Amino acid sequence: MWSDRAFAGLLVVPFVLGAASVPSADEARPAFAFADREIAESSGLVVDPGDPDTVWTVNDSGDTGRVFAVDATTGETVGVTTWSDDPTDVEGLAPAGPGEAWVGDIGDNLKRRASVQVARVPVGREDAQVDVPVYELTYPDGAHDAETLLADPTTGRLYVATKSVLGGALYAAPEQLRTDGPNRLTQVAEGVLPIATDGGFLPDGRHLVVRNYSAAAVYSFPAMERLGTFALPAQQQGEGLAVVDDTGRLLLSSEGVGAEVVPAQVPAELLGGGAAGPSSEPSAEPSAEPSAEPSAEPSAEPSASASSGPAPSASDGSPYTTESREDRELPEATRTEPNAWPWFLTGLLAVGFIVVLARSLRTR
Repeated sequence: MWSDRAFAGLLVVPFVLGAASVPSADEARPAFAFADREIAESSGLVVDPGDPDTVWTVNDSGDTGRVFAVDATTGETVGVTTWSDDPTDVEGLAPAGPGEAWVGDIGDNLKRRASVQVARVPVGREDAQVDVPVYELTYPDGAHDAETLLADPTTGRLYVATKSVLGGALYAAPEQLRTDGPNRLTQVAEGVLPIATDGGFLPDGRHLVVRNYSAAAVYSFPAMERLGTFALPAQQQGEGLAVVDDTGRLLLSSEGVGAEVVPAQVPAELLGGGAAGPSSEPSAEPSAEPSAEPSAEPSAEPSASASSGPAPSASDGSPYTTESREDRELPEATRTEPNAWPWFLTGLLAVGFIVVLARSLRTR
């Protein structure tokens, strides 16, 4: 019969193996903390493209459809935009240009939703209630849970990274979104970071970062080659990630009232290469000047600047178009390198097996 000490040792082994494969991160000094008690489950984070001193966030499921504008120097809420009274499960947030954000009602823990939705919402330093078109998205292979909504800064095209224990997949939205019918997503990569909770493109459009509760992975784009993984500062339940600039500076948010937003840095060596690394030629991307005041309604015409993303369709259901670049063609669906999270799943399975085996031996 096994001794209790030997049994306890076997329980620890799988988790030691899994934890050893994930590097630790130093504690980071907070950039600020949310002062608004209404921000209780920050599940998405974006830096306002027109005002780096303002960040936007949304609450997890259970809240109404609203986006909070927060002063990043004080943590105080300076504006709330309400766009829906009853979304299903808002989880994702992505920049759509100065004064506008893409909001992703894409959560589906039970994987039962026939479709998910996104909306382009004007956000500013003021309280507003807006009526905006909602775009329905459908997966080609059944329902998925997702918390990561991304917008390509060079074309405005939307992407959804699904959330899965063994690694999710990246899906691309159509270049033309319609309000008069479902928009079918296309899978473009597999093996995205397990338990993905948020992500964002770097301004160069050739790298994206996806996070989970303890680590983040950097990918080249559009090849979706994983360039590396790095540990994140410890948080209560880290879910939000905002890209600050093209050097790889990040802000990370967490669930909880008064949660701290902490800075992080993508290691420089992860941004220096890869199949789709930064181009050595000057960017042809036109610059976008932020408007003096955020619009009460999202623009109904495509923006002159690609960095502002695609303009939504009019409420009559006509499609919007996005500018495409020949060098932005998506690859065939690819599989990226898995990371350490499967070790933890293996550990859990091993624990279950050991417990069953131990009980069986003790009864003999």
